Amino acid sequence: MSITKDISNLDDIKLLVNTFYSEVQKDALIGVIFNEKIGNRWPEHLEKMYRFWETILLEVHTYTGSPFPPHKELPVAKTHFDRWMEIFTKTTDSLFVGPLAEEAKLRAEKMAEMFNYKIEYFRNAGQKPII
Repeated sequence: MSITKDISNLDDIKLLVNTFYSEVQKDALIGVIFNEKIGNRWPEHLEKMYRFWETILLEVHTYTGSPFPPHKELPVAKTHFDRWMEIFTKTTDSLFVGPLAEEAKLRAEKMAEMFNYKIEYFRNAGQKPII
């Protein structure tokens, strides 16, 4: 059975987010980081992610806030973001096809790059240059 449906409504966003984070929670590399940080607050986190992606992809402005600060102190490196992106891409491709599915992957990639850059920046901000 081939997938012919694009992301088009909140139910699609919920399917994407729930499927993605279900895989993340089980992942050997990044699952422990997410599970330790989120703990028993998964329902709250998922609700926030529904609003975030609904705002980005469907332009239904339900998300407010700044997504970066909660991630600033996470013990992550580029390999973690690469794995996150691998799972996101695989999940999206397994569920949807179309312009919004492609937009979701593009936005996720840009967000992963930016978060990785900013985490590294804050991590290294207190260090003095060698020269």
